[in-house]
Amino acid sequence: MILFDLRCRDGHRFEAWFRDGAGYDAQAAAGEVACSVCGDTDIAKAPMAPRIAKGRRGDPSAGRGSEPTAGGDGAPAATDAVRRLAEMRRHIQDNCDYVGDRFADEARSIHYGDCERRDIYGEATDAQANELADEGVEFSRIPWPVRTDS
Repeated sequence: MILFDLRCRDGHRFEAWFRDGAGYDAQAAAGEVACSVCGDTDIAKAPMAPRIAKGRRGDPSAGRGSEPTAGGDGAPAATDAVRRLAEMRRHIQDNCDYVGDRFADEARSIHYGDCERRDIYGEATDAQANELADEGVEFSRIPWPVRTDS
């Protein structure tokens, strides 16, 4: 596997993994590689520095370089997205009831009027989420960033 720094024609920088250089070339030529900021498929490899792992053996963050940047202003796009997700998580935790793995049952009860309407959050399996969607229950799935404050 190889990690490439990529850039769209608008200058957005992002990273993507490929099996090898030929894999990148084939996917880019087919328009299968898109900018993570704007969706543009006119992508080119950006200049990149070698990454040398200096961390503990098996540490997935070892050797990571700088964060991808958005636009020409140098604002770290990935860092900003993670920060916004963390703010959203705090807001939800402060303002909604946590129902854990009972989320599907609670959401269904609220939807059908079997209990008082309230804002909830919790966990659901993919199968439970699909069932809720099929029933017309309104909910959103949020990709929480992995917590590092263990």
